Amino acid sequence: MAANDGTPISFELFPPRTDAAALALGRTIDRLAEAHPAFISVTFGAGGSSRERSLTVLRYMLDQTDVEPMAHLTCVGSSHAEANRLVRDFLDAGVTSFLALRGDPPLGAEDDGLGDLGSAAELVQLIHRVQEEREPFTQAGIPGLPGASEIRERPRPERVAVAAFPTGHPRSRGPQQDVDTLLAKEIAGATLAITQLFWHADDYLGFVARARSAGVSIPIVPGIMPVTTPSRLARLTQLTGVEPPAQLAIDLEIEPDADAQNEIGVAYAARLAGEVLADAPGLHLYTFNRHEAVLGVLDRLGLMPSSRPAEERNVTNT
Repeated sequence: MAANDGTPISFELFPPRTDAAALALGRTIDRLAEAHPAFISVTFGAGGSSRERSLTVLRYMLDQTDVEPMAHLTCVGSSHAEANRLVRDFLDAGVTSFLALRGDPPLGAEDDGLGDLGSAAELVQLIHRVQEEREPFTQAGIPGLPGASEIRERPRPERVAVAAFPTGHPRSRGPQQDVDTLLAKEIAGATLAITQLFWHADDYLGFVARARSAGVSIPIVPGIMPVTTPSRLARLTQLTGVEPPAQLAIDLEIEPDADAQNEIGVAYAARLAGEVLADAPGLHLYTFNRHEAVLGVLDRLGLMPSSRPAEERNVTNT
């Protein structure tokens, strides 16, 4: 599915930590589903630490909506056997789209000894291998040729997405390594890339240009988050190391009214999205498990069903 003008949109959620948060998240998913997203991804703790909560959210989408769920998987802390089992669990639940991530080691821990899988590319290969093991080659009859058969093509995961880093991965030695890493993920079988946080259109556009020059051909979808409080902006800066625009930080800090802060964050995200959408294959929005800000961004961009002119909606629905 895609947004009204054909632009595919998608969202990211994280598993709820309490029963009350789970109820609220169900309502959020229902509202997000009204935007007809191509998929909604659900984050996953390192080593499967939030496995059951993630599965619950993914099953809710399968059972209660028409939205395609995408499961996050991380390498850090997982053995080959554990990762294999997790992929099988998701496939058995009906989830056929994945976001394969290397993940970050726990604070203060070294990279060595944190799992068998050393990269997201290896995890991509494992996802495809598990699917192939679950669905072995079978024979199919050839119409019109009695007794003749051919090998039926095995089903593949719907999507195997990976992360891209327009502003550079924290452990990258430089821009070329970020591009080379993405190309390696595509060669391993990735079918889609979703960018991590960026604040300026040139960061995304420049990265895509370098990636295409290096041979990357999969869609690279910009990931954008509307940040509506100064505390959240400060936390994101701490987690990602990506400095936000000074004016955005100032505007959020000096504005005491929550509604006005929300307007500032939504307006900035919508403007950024609008600057890249002419060259982007879609739009991925980080939600913080709330629907209001991301749907506000889509509405400003004309990507919500209700944002079309009434006469256009009537024609479409007839």
